[in-house]
Amino acid sequence: MLHLLYILVFTILAFIAVANLIRNLIMFSFDRDRNYPARYSSMANQGNYPYPASRRSFTPHPELLDSSGNIIKEPLLVMRSINVDDARQQLDALYEASPGNKSESQEES
Repeated sequence: MLHLLYILVFTILAFIAVANLIRNLIMFSFDRDRNYPARYSSMANQGNYPYPASRRSFTPHPELLDSSGNIIKEPLLVMRSINVDDARQQLDALYEASPGNKSESQEES
């Protein structure tokens, strides 16, 4: 009887956890698209600057800009698929070219 109670409680907790996960993912996707109004922030204005923190200009990282200075809105990581034989050949070539690799001719002597 105690086993059935344990399974029932665990099942209820699992459903609550999955429901919270789904709810949080949905709320996160809605919050990402929302624009928040500019507010004065006392935490960001610790240097006692005469201007509010929200009016400072946003400077993106240089890797997020293209050659003309515009922000890139495409994924930065694009992976192409290769077959196992090509991957093994590339790894073998890297291994053979590594400085710690001892070739067979050096091991025999």
